[in-house]
Amino acid sequence: MPRYGTDREILETAINWLQQGHQPALVTVVRTWGSSPRPIGSLMLMREDGLHVGSVSGGCVEEDLVARYRDQQLASTYPTIIDYGTNRQESMRFGLPCGGRLELLVEELDNQTQLQTLLDKIQSKELISRQVCLNTGEVSLHAANAKDDFAFTNDYVKKVFGPRWQMLLIGAGHLSQYVAQIALMLDYHVIVCDPREEYQQSWPLTDEIDMVGMMPDEAVQAYVTHPRSVVITLAHDPKLDDMALMDALNSNAFYIGAIGSQKNHEKRCERLKELGLTAQQLHRLHAPVGLPIGSHAPPEIAVSILAEITAFRHEARIVEDNSTSVV
Repeated sequence: MPRYGTDREILETAINWLQQGHQPALVTVVRTWGSSPRPIGSLMLMREDGLHVGSVSGGCVEEDLVARYRDQQLASTYPTIIDYGTNRQESMRFGLPCGGRLELLVEELDNQTQLQTLLDKIQSKELISRQVCLNTGEVSLHAANAKDDFAFTNDYVKKVFGPRWQMLLIGAGHLSQYVAQIALMLDYHVIVCDPREEYQQSWPLTDEIDMVGMMPDEAVQAYVTHPRSVVITLAHDPKLDDMALMDALNSNAFYIGAIGSQKNHEKRCERLKELGLTAQQLHRLHAPVGLPIGSHAPPEIAVSILAEITAFRHEARIVEDNSTSVV
Protein backbone atom coordinates (compact mmCIF):
# COMPACT_ATOMS: atom_id res chain seq x y z
CA MET A 1 0.00 0.00 0.00
CA PRO A 2 1.31 3.51 -0.77
CA ARG A 3 2.19 5.92 1.98
CA TYR A 4 0.00 8.92 1.30
CA GLY A 5 2.05 11.54 3.15
CA THR A 6 0.78 14.89 4.39
CA ASP A 7 1.18 18.10 2.41
CA ARG A 8 3.93 19.12 4.82
CA GLU A 9 5.81 15.85 4.30
CA ILE A 10 5.56 16.23 0.52
CA LEU A 11 6.99 19.76 0.67
CA GLU A 12 9.77 18.77 3.07
CA THR A 13 10.73 15.90 0.76
CA ALA A 14 10.72 18.17 -2.30
CA ILE A 15 13.11 20.61 -0.62
CA ASN A 16 15.34 17.74 0.50
CA TRP A 17 15.48 16.26 -3.01
CA LEU A 18 16.32 19.64 -4.56
CA GLN A 19 19.15 20.08 -2.07
CA GLN A 20 20.45 16.65 -3.10
CA GLY A 21 20.47 17.67 -6.76
CA HIS A 22 17.44 15.70 -7.89
CA GLN A 23 14.64 16.91 -10.17
CA PRO A 24 11.33 16.39 -8.34
CA ALA A 25 7.98 16.52 -10.07
CA LEU A 26 4.79 17.30 -8.17
CA VAL A 27 1.58 15.52 -9.18
CA THR A 28 -1.81 16.88 -8.07
CA VAL A 29 -5.25 15.31 -8.51
CA VAL A 30 -7.24 18.04 -10.24
CA ARG A 31 -10.37 16.17 -11.32
CA THR A 32 -12.01 12.79 -10.77
CA TRP A 33 -14.95 10.88 -12.24
CA GLY A 34 -16.67 7.83 -10.83
CA SER A 35 -15.15 6.10 -7.82
CA SER A 36 -11.81 7.65 -6.88
CA PRO A 37 -9.52 6.34 -4.10
CA ARG A 38 -7.94 9.77 -3.52
CA PRO A 39 -9.73 13.12 -3.33
CA ILE A 40 -9.10 16.22 -5.42
CA GLY A 41 -5.99 18.04 -4.21
CA SER A 42 -4.10 14.87 -3.24
CA LEU A 43 -0.36 15.07 -3.90
CA MET A 44 2.42 12.77 -5.04
CA LEU A 45 6.08 13.64 -5.47
CA MET A 46 8.40 11.72 -7.79
CA ARG A 47 11.90 12.12 -9.08
CA GLU A 48 13.91 11.13 -12.12
CA ASP A 49 15.29 7.89 -10.65
CA GLY A 50 11.80 6.50 -9.91
CA LEU A 51 11.59 7.20 -6.19
CA HIS A 52 8.25 8.66 -5.12
CA VAL A 53 6.20 9.56 -2.03
CA GLY A 54 2.52 10.27 -1.64
CA SER A 55 -0.31 8.90 -3.76
CA VAL A 56 -2.84 10.09 -6.31
CA SER A 57 -4.82 6.91 -6.85
CA GLY A 58 -4.24 4.57 -3.94
CA GLY A 59 -1.70 2.62 -6.01
CA CYS A 60 -3.55 2.27 -9.34
CA VAL A 61 -1.53 4.53 -11.64
CA GLU A 62 1.58 5.48 -9.66
CA GLU A 63 3.83 2.81 -11.19
CA ASP A 64 3.00 3.84 -14.75
CA LEU A 65 3.26 7.54 -13.93
CA VAL A 66 6.68 7.20 -12.29
CA ALA A 67 8.01 4.95 -15.08
CA ARG A 68 6.96 7.41 -17.78
CA TYR A 69 8.55 10.31 -15.89
CA ARG A 70 11.76 8.35 -15.30
CA ASP A 71 11.96 7.48 -19.02
CA GLN A 72 11.18 11.07 -20.05
CA GLN A 73 8.01 9.94 -21.83
CA LEU A 74 5.46 11.81 -19.76
CA ALA A 75 5.56 15.20 -21.47
CA SER A 76 7.84 17.46 -23.51
CA THR A 77 7.05 20.52 -21.40
CA TYR A 78 5.68 21.17 -17.91
CA PRO A 79 3.24 21.81 -16.37
CA THR A 80 1.07 19.27 -18.14
CA ILE A 81 -2.29 17.60 -17.58
CA ILE A 82 -2.36 13.79 -17.67
CA ASP A 83 -5.58 11.80 -18.02
CA TYR A 84 -5.99 8.23 -16.75
CA GLY A 85 -9.02 6.05 -17.38
CA THR A 86 -10.33 7.72 -20.51
CA ASN A 87 -11.87 4.44 -21.59
CA ARG A 88 -12.97 1.17 -20.02
CA GLN A 89 -9.86 -0.70 -21.21
CA GLU A 90 -7.53 1.84 -19.63
CA SER A 91 -9.55 1.88 -16.41
CA MET A 92 -9.19 -1.90 -16.13
CA ARG A 93 -5.50 -1.77 -17.01
CA PHE A 94 -4.67 0.66 -14.21
CA GLY A 95 -7.08 -0.83 -11.72
CA LEU A 96 -9.27 2.24 -11.42
CA PRO A 97 -12.43 1.15 -9.58
CA CYS A 98 -15.88 1.32 -11.12
CA GLY A 99 -14.64 2.79 -14.37
CA GLY A 100 -13.10 5.74 -12.55
CA ARG A 101 -11.09 8.45 -14.26
CA LEU A 102 -8.38 10.81 -13.04
CA GLU A 103 -6.97 14.07 -14.34
CA LEU A 104 -3.57 14.96 -12.91
CA LEU A 105 -1.42 18.09 -13.00
CA VAL A 106 2.29 17.30 -13.31
CA GLU A 107 4.85 20.06 -12.76
CA GLU A 108 8.60 20.05 -12.22
CA LEU A 109 9.75 21.89 -9.10
CA ASP A 110 12.81 24.14 -9.05
CA ASN A 111 12.06 27.07 -6.73
CA GLN A 112 13.38 25.90 -3.36
CA THR A 113 12.92 29.35 -1.78
CA GLN A 114 9.23 29.44 -2.68
CA LEU A 115 8.70 25.89 -1.38
CA GLN A 116 10.37 26.86 1.90
CA THR A 117 8.11 29.91 2.19
CA LEU A 118 5.09 27.67 1.67
CA LEU A 119 6.35 25.21 4.27
CA ASP A 120 7.06 28.01 6.77
CA LYS A 121 3.51 29.33 6.37
CA ILE A 122 2.08 25.87 7.04
CA GLN A 123 4.26 25.38 10.09
CA SER A 124 3.13 28.75 11.47
CA LYS A 125 -0.51 27.61 10.98
CA GLU A 126 -1.21 30.16 8.26
CA LEU A 127 -3.42 29.47 5.26
CA ILE A 128 -1.86 30.03 1.88
CA SER A 129 -2.90 29.14 -1.66
CA ARG A 130 -0.46 28.02 -4.33
CA GLN A 131 -1.56 28.88 -7.86
CA VAL A 132 -0.07 27.34 -11.00
CA CYS A 133 -0.65 29.09 -14.32
CA LEU A 134 -1.26 26.35 -16.88
CA ASN A 135 -0.21 28.56 -19.81
CA THR A 136 3.13 29.83 -18.50
CA GLY A 137 3.96 27.48 -15.62
CA GLU A 138 4.36 30.45 -13.28
CA VAL A 139 3.69 29.63 -9.63
CA SER A 140 2.44 32.25 -7.18
CA LEU A 141 1.53 32.23 -3.48
CA HIS A 142 -1.46 34.10 -2.06
CA ALA A 143 -3.00 34.63 1.36
CA ALA A 144 -6.03 32.38 1.81
CA ASN A 145 -8.89 31.89 4.23
CA ALA A 146 -10.86 28.90 5.49
CA LYS A 147 -13.56 29.36 2.84
CA ASP A 148 -11.15 29.04 -0.07
CA ASP A 149 -11.35 25.74 -1.93
CA PHE A 150 -9.39 23.85 -4.53
CA ALA A 151 -9.89 25.29 -8.01
CA PHE A 152 -9.14 23.96 -11.51
CA THR A 153 -9.88 26.10 -14.56
CA ASN A 154 -8.61 26.32 -18.13
CA ASP A 155 -6.03 28.83 -16.93
CA TYR A 156 -4.84 27.75 -13.50
CA VAL A 157 -4.86 25.24 -10.65
CA LYS A 158 -5.14 26.52 -7.09
CA LYS A 159 -4.57 24.44 -3.97
CA VAL A 160 -4.89 25.72 -0.41
CA PHE A 161 -2.24 24.65 2.09
CA GLY A 162 -2.46 24.85 5.86
CA PRO A 163 -5.00 23.96 8.55
CA ARG A 164 -8.30 25.11 7.06
CA TRP A 165 -10.12 23.23 9.83
CA GLN A 166 -9.87 24.58 13.36
CA MET A 167 -10.67 22.87 16.65
CA LEU A 168 -11.32 24.66 19.93
CA LEU A 169 -11.14 22.38 22.96
CA ILE A 170 -12.57 23.61 26.26
CA GLY A 171 -10.63 22.12 29.14
CA ALA A 172 -6.99 21.07 29.27
CA GLY A 173 -7.49 17.70 30.93
CA HIS A 174 -6.17 14.27 30.05
CA LEU A 175 -8.76 13.55 27.36
CA SER A 176 -8.07 16.86 25.63
CA GLN A 177 -4.44 15.83 25.21
CA TYR A 178 -5.40 12.75 23.20
CA VAL A 179 -8.03 14.60 21.17
CA ALA A 180 -5.48 17.33 20.37
CA GLN A 181 -2.82 14.85 19.25
CA ILE A 182 -5.16 13.07 16.83
CA ALA A 183 -6.54 16.38 15.56
CA LEU A 184 -3.00 17.57 14.80
CA MET A 185 -2.41 14.44 12.72
CA LEU A 186 -5.58 15.30 10.78
CA ASP A 187 -4.20 18.80 10.09
CA TYR A 188 -6.44 20.81 12.42
CA HIS A 189 -5.31 24.04 13.97
CA VAL A 190 -5.92 23.23 17.64
CA ILE A 191 -6.65 25.76 20.38
CA VAL A 192 -7.11 24.66 23.97
CA CYS A 193 -8.93 27.00 26.36
CA ASP A 194 -8.76 26.62 30.11
CA PRO A 195 -8.79 29.53 32.58
CA ARG A 196 -7.60 27.23 35.39
CA GLU A 197 -3.89 27.89 35.92
CA GLU A 198 -3.10 24.44 37.25
CA TYR A 199 -4.37 22.88 34.02
CA GLN A 200 -2.48 25.34 31.85
CA GLN A 201 0.79 24.63 33.65
CA SER A 202 0.48 20.86 33.25
CA TRP A 203 -0.37 20.95 29.53
CA PRO A 204 2.38 19.09 27.61
CA LEU A 205 1.74 20.09 23.97
CA THR A 206 2.67 23.77 24.18
CA ASP A 207 4.77 23.75 20.98
CA GLU A 208 2.06 22.33 18.75
CA ILE A 209 -1.18 23.94 19.91
CA ASP A 210 -2.31 27.35 21.12
CA MET A 211 -3.12 27.44 24.84
CA VAL A 212 -5.32 30.33 25.96
CA GLY A 213 -6.35 31.19 29.50
CA MET A 214 -9.38 33.33 28.69
CA MET A 215 -12.90 32.40 29.69
CA PRO A 216 -14.57 29.85 27.37
CA ASP A 217 -17.21 32.21 25.98
CA GLU A 218 -14.49 34.73 25.13
CA ALA A 219 -12.49 32.00 23.40
CA VAL A 220 -15.47 31.04 21.23
CA GLN A 221 -16.01 34.66 20.27
CA ALA A 222 -12.32 35.10 19.45
CA TYR A 223 -11.62 31.90 17.54
CA VAL A 224 -14.88 30.58 16.07
CA THR A 225 -14.97 32.96 13.16
CA HIS A 226 -15.70 30.68 10.18
CA PRO A 227 -17.81 27.60 9.36
CA ARG A 228 -14.82 25.22 9.38
CA SER A 229 -14.60 25.49 13.15
CA VAL A 230 -15.14 22.67 15.63
CA VAL A 231 -15.89 23.25 19.31
CA ILE A 232 -15.73 20.45 21.88
CA THR A 233 -16.29 20.97 25.60
CA LEU A 234 -14.24 18.56 27.72
CA ALA A 235 -13.78 20.45 30.99
CA HIS A 236 -16.24 18.30 33.01
CA ASP A 237 -17.18 21.59 34.70
CA PRO A 238 -20.69 22.86 33.81
CA LYS A 239 -19.66 26.42 34.52
CA LEU A 240 -16.95 26.29 31.86
CA ASP A 241 -18.61 23.98 29.37
CA ASP A 242 -21.95 25.78 29.43
CA MET A 243 -20.28 29.16 28.88
CA ALA A 244 -18.65 27.86 25.70
CA LEU A 245 -21.79 26.12 24.45
CA MET A 246 -23.92 29.23 24.87
CA ASP A 247 -21.80 31.09 22.33
CA ALA A 248 -20.87 28.10 20.17
CA LEU A 249 -24.52 27.20 19.54
CA ASN A 250 -25.09 30.78 18.43
CA SER A 251 -22.10 30.65 16.05
CA ASN A 252 -21.57 29.21 12.57
CA ALA A 253 -19.32 26.42 13.87
CA PHE A 254 -19.49 23.28 11.75
CA TYR A 255 -19.53 20.83 14.67
CA ILE A 256 -20.21 21.30 18.39
CA GLY A 257 -19.75 18.46 20.84
CA ALA A 258 -19.83 17.96 24.60
CA ILE A 259 -18.51 15.22 26.86
CA GLY A 260 -20.71 13.52 29.45
CA SER A 261 -23.24 10.77 29.92
CA GLN A 262 -26.73 10.86 28.46
CA LYS A 263 -28.11 11.75 31.89
CA ASN A 264 -25.66 14.63 32.24
CA HIS A 265 -26.53 15.77 28.75
CA GLU A 266 -30.22 15.95 29.62
CA LYS A 267 -29.39 18.11 32.63
CA ARG A 268 -27.15 20.25 30.42
CA CYS A 269 -29.97 20.83 27.94
CA GLU A 270 -32.28 21.93 30.72
CA ARG A 271 -29.69 24.45 31.94
CA LEU A 272 -29.12 25.79 28.43
CA LYS A 273 -32.86 26.10 27.80
CA GLU A 274 -33.17 28.17 30.95
CA LEU A 275 -30.41 30.40 29.59
CA GLY A 276 -32.41 31.03 26.43
CA LEU A 277 -31.24 28.46 23.89
CA THR A 278 -33.92 26.99 21.64
CA ALA A 279 -34.60 23.33 20.85
CA GLN A 280 -33.34 23.96 17.31
CA GLN A 281 -30.04 25.27 18.62
CA LEU A 282 -29.66 22.36 21.03
CA HIS A 283 -30.29 19.95 18.16
CA ARG A 284 -26.92 21.01 16.76
CA LEU A 285 -25.12 19.71 19.85
CA HIS A 286 -23.44 16.30 19.54
CA ALA A 287 -23.64 14.79 23.01
CA PRO A 288 -22.46 12.51 24.34
CA VAL A 289 -19.71 13.39 21.88
CA GLY A 290 -18.16 10.62 19.78
CA LEU A 291 -19.28 7.44 18.06
CA PRO A 292 -20.65 4.69 20.33
CA ILE A 293 -17.73 2.25 20.02
CA GLY A 294 -17.80 1.07 23.63
CA SER A 295 -14.83 3.24 24.52
CA HIS A 296 -13.87 3.99 28.11
CA ALA A 297 -10.15 4.84 28.15
CA PRO A 298 -9.21 8.42 27.13
CA PRO A 299 -7.34 7.38 23.95
CA GLU A 300 -10.34 5.33 22.78
CA ILE A 301 -12.75 8.16 23.54
CA ALA A 302 -10.51 10.52 21.57
CA VAL A 303 -10.62 8.14 18.60
CA SER A 304 -14.43 7.98 18.79
CA ILE A 305 -14.66 11.79 18.88
CA LEU A 306 -12.45 12.36 15.84
CA ALA A 307 -14.16 9.49 14.02
CA GLU A 308 -17.55 11.11 14.46
CA ILE A 309 -16.29 14.52 13.36
CA THR A 310 -14.58 12.99 10.31
CA ALA A 311 -17.73 11.07 9.35
CA PHE A 312 -19.77 14.26 9.78
CA ARG A 313 -17.35 16.18 7.55
CA HIS A 314 -17.43 13.55 4.80
CA GLU A 315 -21.23 13.29 4.93
CA ALA A 316 -21.50 17.06 4.54
CA ARG A 317 -19.07 16.99 1.61
CA ILE A 318 -21.04 14.23 -0.14
CA VAL A 319 -24.27 16.20 0.27
CA GLU A 320 -22.57 19.36 -1.00
CA ASP A 321 -21.04 17.57 -4.00
CA ASN A 322 -24.36 15.98 -4.95
CA SER A 323 -26.20 19.26 -4.64
CA THR A 324 -23.80 21.02 -6.99
CA SER A 325 -23.28 18.26 -9.55
CA VAL A 326 -24.70 18.60 -13.03
CA VAL A 327 -26.58 15.57 -14.36
